[in-house]
Amino acid sequence: MSGGTVPRLVIAAPSSGAGKTTVATGLMAAFAEAGLAVSPHKVGPDYIDPGYHALATGRPGRNLDAFLCGTERIAPLFLHGAAGADLAVVEGVMGLFDGASGRGELSSTAQVAKVLRAPVVLVVDASSQSRSVAALVHGFASWDPEVRLAGVILNKVGSDRHEELLRDAMESSGVPVLGALRRTEQARTPSRHLGLVPVAERRAEAVASVRALAERVRAGCDLEALLALARNVPELPDRPWDPAEAVAAVPATGAGRPVVAVAGGPAFTFSYAEHTELLTAAGAEVVPFDPLRDEQLPSGTRGLVIGGGFPEVYAPELSANAPLRAAVAALAASGAPVSAECAGLLYLSRSLDGRPMCGVLPADGRMTERLTLGYREAVALTDNALAAAGTRVRGHEFHRTVLEPGAGASPAWGVTHPRRGVEGFVSGGVHASYLHVHWAAEPSLAGRLVAGAVRDAAPAAGGGR
Repeated sequence: MSGGTVPRLVIAAPSSGAGKTTVATGLMAAFAEAGLAVSPHKVGPDYIDPGYHALATGRPGRNLDAFLCGTERIAPLFLHGAAGADLAVVEGVMGLFDGASGRGELSSTAQVAKVLRAPVVLVVDASSQSRSVAALVHGFASWDPEVRLAGVILNKVGSDRHEELLRDAMESSGVPVLGALRRTEQARTPSRHLGLVPVAERRAEAVASVRALAERVRAGCDLEALLALARNVPELPDRPWDPAEAVAAVPATGAGRPVVAVAGGPAFTFSYAEHTELLTAAGAEVVPFDPLRDEQLPSGTRGLVIGGGFPEVYAPELSANAPLRAAVAALAASGAPVSAECAGLLYLSRSLDGRPMCGVLPADGRMTERLTLGYREAVALTDNALAAAGTRVRGHEFHRTVLEPGAGASPAWGVTHPRRGVEGFVSGGVHASYLHVHWAAEPSLAGRLVAGAVRDAAPAAGGGR
């Protein structure tokens, strides 16, 4: 059975910094406040924007990344996330036609819009132009005839006169203006070295920011026209992605459903929603915990997932929580499966910026000025708790830290990388790496971790809470 017709819009821009996140999040919040069930999506691997999307809509923010998940999974994952929604809003990445470096349109906003057969609304930074905006829009509208550029939202408009000039120029473009937003210092969200500050670190301020964005969008955009545009879409023939179908359930055992603890809180905010769904479908009882607050792992923990985030920002607090560090080290020593990505890798190291961490890995991390960023292709070199030897995945790196050494005697992955050919650590049940992988592309990762948790007969580490 196909997924049906989901009203949908893609919010794109000619380049980064034009205001996509402002407009997309504001639209999500405005439509949600109007009573619509809004499904939020983000093109690319970014974890931070989906947090604001979730705050705006009350639904999980979900990523659509053709490099990480495969083009063939974009529509099924979209339909899975948008189930029961009245409207789906997809925020693009970078410029409309920008994708994975050297791979054409792969992972671009344009590619996702074509796969979803969705109209594109272009957010244009109009702060330093007037008539030229029409030439810019004309170029984007005519570049790829398969991309339906259906409207423009003018951002950073200086005055009523400026808006009048822009609208006059746009009349000749054939692309309707669906909104105009004034330049303002209000509703800005603070940034840091990897982008916006995550919602979990500034919950009260983030709520106020999202509300202000909704008000700006309501005042400056034609919501009725945007909703009508979203509803004028064809049916998608694809079936929704189903985590229960994607991963084989672990056979029932006397131990019942094993507890897999998943790190969260302000220090570990990077996680794809599908990971928890896959772990649950594979037979786990997923229990979140906050390494900044909780001094023990959840009661009965037999597997552990520590995703990405900003441990360098919270290194003093993470280090000060010695009881939890000891519990994590004890669980790892027991042979229980532990999956750690990026921030999790650093948390398992001996130290971060000179402060003691869990000491599971014979390596030390530190903050640097250099940004490591890019897509990677990787292969598992040995059988381990997360992947069978030979398993091929695609991943993404995004960090300003370094770990020395960067790989153990048994690396987690062999990787395509300009400076190194191996990545991370495999030791006992531990699999730790800088690489972020989307498990929907390789559901066996979740199934293997849960199977290891079922097999693990060690006493649960950490006690109850």
